[in-house]
Amino acid sequence: MEEPATHTEAVERPESAVDSLGPVPRHVAVIMDGNGRWAQRRNLPRLKGHSAGISNIRPVIDGFAEHGVEYLTLYAFSTENWTRPQEEVEGLLEFLAAAIKDETQYFHEKGVRLVHLGRIDRLPPDIQASIQEAVDLTRHNRYVTVCIAFDYGGRAEILSAIRQIVRDGVDPSTIDEELVSGYLYTKDIPDPDLIIRTAGEMRLSNFLIWQSAYSEYYFTPKAWPEFDREEIHKSLLAFSQRQRRFGGINA
Repeated sequence: MEEPATHTEAVERPESAVDSLGPVPRHVAVIMDGNGRWAQRRNLPRLKGHSAGISNIRPVIDGFAEHGVEYLTLYAFSTENWTRPQEEVEGLLEFLAAAIKDETQYFHEKGVRLVHLGRIDRLPPDIQASIQEAVDLTRHNRYVTVCIAFDYGGRAEILSAIRQIVRDGVDPSTIDEELVSGYLYTKDIPDPDLIIRTAGEMRLSNFLIWQSAYSEYYFTPKAWPEFDREEIHKSLLAFSQRQRRFGGINA
């Protein structure tokens, strides 16, 4: 089991990669935004946009993994998304169930480890079981770790951690950042080096708000269904040109 980390170092891109980008983020997190707007621009129902977005997950995972990214977190459904129209929520749950059924074996054969971030108790029992089966099946895979944040909220995650710390009777004088990190959903996942948001919005939307303290950001006007290998390259190139000082100064 990997130790929780507050800061992560970039790793060098593997020699097998096609071109040289310099340092590559160890952990990339993506706010997959714009599915509905992508569909509406094409006079399609919003659910068609979500379907296109799910179809884009496999090539994006492959694209980042080929560049040497070790962890990829995808923000699929927030704790606030339950307020959307019932038809859309039900459609998203159906897409999730189908994606788990259709994609788990493919990812397992590729060596992808799947992790769920967020609450699971509010999902239908059959989806809960499918998520647990996918997590258990891929637990020992090491090609790339893919975290699916579904029914996830950063504030809810922190509140859950605080409540558990209290229930465990932890001495307040021993509580530090490392201890709190160990109570989060991401306790075995390094903090994200790079957070990407698609569709032109420039906010975190309650995503990994503890873990993103020193993350770099990349915003693209492209909607999630349009996020392709060219955009992956652009985001990683932008990251490679950043100077990360973690509150200090360069020597």
